[in-house]
Amino acid sequence: MLCSRRPAGKKSFYSTVKSSPRSPASPYVSMEGALSAIRFAREHDIPFLGTCGGSQHAIIEYARNVLGLSGADHAETNPSASQPLIAPLTCSLVEVQDTIYLKPGSRIAAIYGRTEIVESYHCSYGLNPHYHSLFEQGGMSITGVDANGEARVIELAGHPFFVGTLFQPERTALAGVAHPLIMAYLQAITEALPAKSKS
Repeated sequence: MLCSRRPAGKKSFYSTVKSSPRSPASPYVSMEGALSAIRFAREHDIPFLGTCGGSQHAIIEYARNVLGLSGADHAETNPSASQPLIAPLTCSLVEVQDTIYLKPGSRIAAIYGRTEIVESYHCSYGLNPHYHSLFEQGGMSITGVDANGEARVIELAGHPFFVGTLFQPERTALAGVAHPLIMAYLQAITEALPAKSKS
């Protein structure tokens, strides 16, 4: 796992990385460290799965470094941000299950084999609806929404595996259940290993 803080031997460390899970429990010890790790995964085709806080930071990283929104920030750590891409949810999703509608033809819909799912959350922040239009088409797009149309899943087109979810699929492990999204992520890592090992 990539740590949130940048290690001393950054170049040699990153050159050996094969995957980049970004976990919940934000704010991270180092937001810049987290964003740096996400950017590296995005730019080097390293499988990435961000859940809850991980997906929030993936959105910020993309907005800053691809869309050019230098002020893109997280309202939890910077309430006075000029561009609060990540803001408090209309309704907190702490210990909540909810229905998510997946975009037909998306990677996540293919993983589940359907376009309507129910997942568990422990999350209070998400993509600010005022910025949804930035992610309706193009590189990073919204591929899962709730009943009100608010973003719950994002994906990066043209990347071997880059998915962010507000829900937390890893929590099924507590019940001894292998979640399809986690299994797909592990498969992507397995498929990436030979090619990355040769370089």
